[in-house]
Amino acid sequence: MTKSIQPRQTAAFYAQAVASFAVSVSAMVMALAYLPAQPWVRAFLALGLLYVVTSTVVLCKVVRDRQEISEVTNRVDQARLDKLLTEHDPFKVNS
Repeated sequence: MTKSIQPRQTAAFYAQAVASFAVSVSAMVMALAYLPAQPWVRAFLALGLLYVVTSTVVLCKVVRDRQEISEVTNRVDQARLDKLLTEHDPFKVNS
């Protein structure tokens, strides 16, 4: 059976992604806090920011789930093919 090599993310890449997310959300929250506008405008923009963040998290989960499903399907198909190839004997005579 062939082993598929899964690319692994490094700790530095993970830390960079988390730091980038934290900096971007912090910057937006600070910008909303100091925005010279009426409170209802800031609240509306904060709600929009919350919606963007939650929809991004959901999108990431959906993409990851779809990728995992395709990997499992490919593994099952590969296992079936390997089983067929090992059981096939071209020189066997059917009586």
